[in-house]
Amino acid sequence: MDNFYEISLLAEIVGATLSGLCRLLTGVQTRWIGCEPSIASRIYYANHSSHLDGLVIWSGLPPALRYQVHPVAARDYWDKTKLRRYLVHKVFHAVLIKRNGENTKKERVLAPLEAVLAQKESLIIFPEGTRGDGEQINPFKSGLYHLVRKFPDAEIVPVYLENLNRALPKGKKLLVPINCSVTFGKPLEQLGEGEGKNEFLLRARSALEELVL
Repeated sequence: MDNFYEISLLAEIVGATLSGLCRLLTGVQTRWIGCEPSIASRIYYANHSSHLDGLVIWSGLPPALRYQVHPVAARDYWDKTKLRRYLVHKVFHAVLIKRNGENTKKERVLAPLEAVLAQKESLIIFPEGTRGDGEQINPFKSGLYHLVRKFPDAEIVPVYLENLNRALPKGKKLLVPINCSVTFGKPLEQLGEGEGKNEFLLRARSALEELVL
């Protein structure tokens, strides 16, 4: 299958360089304990505590898979400068969305995410919605549930990020030298017949909490 986005040689080089720097500076360790890398359409969902989160997950994927996996990122942050726009569009091929509070209908927010899944590619999402403090996993927003309900064949993979909040504390621009890790867990069972939104989101959150070592 052709890739959903066009990839330039320069973007590949920049992506590989950033991935290598990320692993070097954070000492990040990648663990696949519940599944293996796959070309299957997946929704990787993770806890969110740092601007590095999407890059760390993306860097933990085999290079051949990275351009089929699209981070979901906040438009108000990544659209601010020319450099950020280049990285998010040309290197990471991210999906930009407006955050809650911008008076945007749910259907409009989810539409670009659904377009990726319709192409049998994968997403990286942060269902807490906003960055947490890294000490606990906050309740999930409803977007994950709606995606799972519409795309039941997509695998739903929990991903736990450890110490990213300490490596790049909120409001800081310089990395703190501390070892980090990204753990890919076992895909969730499919949405159960009659399973409601709140029940599913609690199950998804519990699966992520089980990855905390």
